[in-house]
Amino acid sequence: MTPFTYARATSAADAVRLAGPSPADGVQAHEPAAMARAKYLGGGTNLVDLMRETLERPASLVDVTGLSSTIDDTPDGGLLIGAAARNTAVAEHRAVRTRYPMLSRAIVAGASAQIRNMATMGGNLLQRTRCTYFYDDDGARCNKRSPGQGCDAIDGFNRIHAILGASPSCVATHPSDLCVALAALGAIVHLTSASGTRTLPLTDLHRLPGDHPELETMLEPGELITAIELPALPFAAQSVYRKVRDRSSYAFALVSVAAAIDLDGDTIRDVRLALGGVAHKPWRAWRAEESLKGQPATKASFRAAAAAELRDAKPLLHNGFKIDLAQRTIVAVLGALVDQTKGTRA
Repeated sequence: MTPFTYARATSAADAVRLAGPSPADGVQAHEPAAMARAKYLGGGTNLVDLMRETLERPASLVDVTGLSSTIDDTPDGGLLIGAAARNTAVAEHRAVRTRYPMLSRAIVAGASAQIRNMATMGGNLLQRTRCTYFYDDDGARCNKRSPGQGCDAIDGFNRIHAILGASPSCVATHPSDLCVALAALGAIVHLTSASGTRTLPLTDLHRLPGDHPELETMLEPGELITAIELPALPFAAQSVYRKVRDRSSYAFALVSVAAAIDLDGDTIRDVRLALGGVAHKPWRAWRAEESLKGQPATKASFRAAAAAELRDAKPLLHNGFKIDLAQRTIVAVLGALVDQTKGTRA
């Protein structure tokens, strides 16, 4: 393991100070994750593994587990979740389970109890791909790990890889279940840095690969996630998260769907939909949502919306099944939601 220093932050401002210089001091914006001078350490469930594999080589670690882990109501009826909150605590929180059940279900689907007990919300947002070529530093080419090297996944065994938003440089998928639910809920990420504070929609936090898959987020060097805000969304109380995987535990999604639907009689008034396991980032299904609004809540409408969302999918040799799987899962989840919503009203 590459030598590094360690410090424990007492506040967000202290963490930013310990992380080192700001972009104004000459640090290049959006530097590759592995080359960062400092990394923030939450539960370490992904970062420490990557450091052992020398895929992450920070010069220093700033422990932020002592920062805010509270879960509080916001004035508009939403929730503000501290980035240091453990995944288990969020999944079990009464307000999350009753007002945003898709989030609770996504967290529980994401890992073992031991990992959920350690992992933090902020750290989950920044976990890196589980692409086997990314981890194979001995023989595989990977632009995410070594920019300009090439991508062996494109012509290799690519069953788990992306069908949406990929590029000739990278076809890796984002592994988080939690982020898929957050994308559907319209979550807002609160950030702080030496330059001040700002917010960013979760859907804008992660980047598509383009020509630079080594640049994974829109965070500036040294910028710290301090909280995740869930806007008020009353119809999310009937939301669902479904994960399709090769086995029932300890497996990442082939396809996952987070959904919530608001009905006016038999007409879809509003809908939220996001997909996991299909792209380099949590995939908000904007096209499907627009297709569904104002339409009857029928399987025909769901099929049309799913087909519209997957219209631009580009399968590789081994993952073409994901297109049909994603469409079928969308239809099944929306159908179950309609039945659930009508049953609740009866």
